[in-house]
Amino acid sequence: MRQIDPDFLALPLRRLADAALQRAQDLGAEHADFRLERIRGESLSLYDSRLEGAVDADDLGFAVRVVKNDTWGFAAGIELTAESAARVAEQAVRVAEVSAPINREPVALAPEPVHRDAVWVSSYEIDPFDVPSAEKVALLAEWSGELLKGADHVTARLLQVKEQKFYADTAGTVTTQQRVRLHPSLNVMKATDTGFDDMSTIAPPVGRGYEYLTGTGWDWAAELAELPELLAEKLAAPSVEAGAHDLVIHPSNLWLTIHESIGHATELDRALGYEAAYAGTSFATFDKLNELVYGSPVLNVTGDRTVEHGLATVGFDDEGVAGQSFDIVRDGILTGYQLDRRMALMKGFGRSNGCGFADSPGHTPIQRMANVSLRPAEAGPSTEELISRVEHGLYIVGDKSWSIDQQRYNFQFTGERAYRIVDGALAGQVRDFAYTGTTTDFWGSMEAVGGPQTYVLGGAFNCGKGQPGQVAPVSHGCPSALFRGVRVLNTVQEGGK
Repeated sequence: MRQIDPDFLALPLRRLADAALQRAQDLGAEHADFRLERIRGESLSLYDSRLEGAVDADDLGFAVRVVKNDTWGFAAGIELTAESAARVAEQAVRVAEVSAPINREPVALAPEPVHRDAVWVSSYEIDPFDVPSAEKVALLAEWSGELLKGADHVTARLLQVKEQKFYADTAGTVTTQQRVRLHPSLNVMKATDTGFDDMSTIAPPVGRGYEYLTGTGWDWAAELAELPELLAEKLAAPSVEAGAHDLVIHPSNLWLTIHESIGHATELDRALGYEAAYAGTSFATFDKLNELVYGSPVLNVTGDRTVEHGLATVGFDDEGVAGQSFDIVRDGILTGYQLDRRMALMKGFGRSNGCGFADSPGHTPIQRMANVSLRPAEAGPSTEELISRVEHGLYIVGDKSWSIDQQRYNFQFTGERAYRIVDGALAGQVRDFAYTGTTTDFWGSMEAVGGPQTYVLGGAFNCGKGQPGQVAPVSHGCPSALFRGVRVLNTVQEGGK
């Protein structure tokens, strides 16, 4: 049975929380919460089988957030004593008092059931921090050595995080959590007489343990065996023919389009205009709820903080709200947003759906993305069946570069590789491709989604938002999907104009 590390539980969690919350209440706070975090991260990077960099970081501290005079106050500290916790609470209250005269919007939080002494641990088998770094480096070096037999250069990287959180608030909620995530990636590079290019693995980052590298959840041997050959084929491939194409998009590419055009667009703080300085607001404004035709009737999107192995999966968010699954788009219509407690109450939702998150003990929670996923069709087609429906088009695999405007509406995406589809069959790779469109036109062109057998949970460690900037991990699941008449650019021709 997975358990929270004893050394974290040995910290004076309750004593610090009690001291901070009591002091905040004594000073008149209407609400107070205490959050103590330990975040350990390890990064290993290799170039051509040789270790190039290794970082092992450990961030430990606590934060106190209060509401006083209908105004937020926040402060953080690192000295783990009851006296320090009380002082930090005093600082948070003082921030609220100083800010209250200029606060134009009273702060109130949506109610949440009290969760007493709740414990949650993410789903993993082997804690990566229990595995010696030398063993991890040896595995990456072995993989790199095999890839070098068919490539000029190889980079390998392994990112690992263990996040431990203790939360308590004046309502009586007390939660303790531990989650593990990791992201292995390898990239091969090769030059020929016709040019230079590279290609990366499409294995997604996951909320799993070290077992992910040894065969649980991904066939590393199969992907690595074919990667140099796929790159060689890409180097010899012709340039794409620009124009309208039918597209079959693999989950390894489509997850990023979901992230940028649906995930960010349906964060309620963006839709209301609060999040504007960092990558803009959203075209999916609040007045369009239950009316906006986001896409075709086969577009069904959920936000989920509970899916197994999701990077944004938690037992409870950083406001003490239990993880939930909820609709965002149903049958092509915008039906929901991602919420924190304040905005849930402000806009009449009654309860938050658990999207408050802070990336460190030194930051206050802000509204962050759940695992936003496109649902597959029950008994739906395979990827091969979707391809068979296309006379002239492209099959796109893997994410590469992307661009989207400040309102999450006009976009352009590339991929690791694309294959021509001719009369329902793959006909070799093409290069220099990008697909472009508006969010509603693109999702409106989606004719079919694949079945559960095509579904993959992709994602990223590094979703950025907020000022000061915060980084959050998030997953996006989706099946393969078929789109009709999408505009495809030839990036060499477009770049030369």
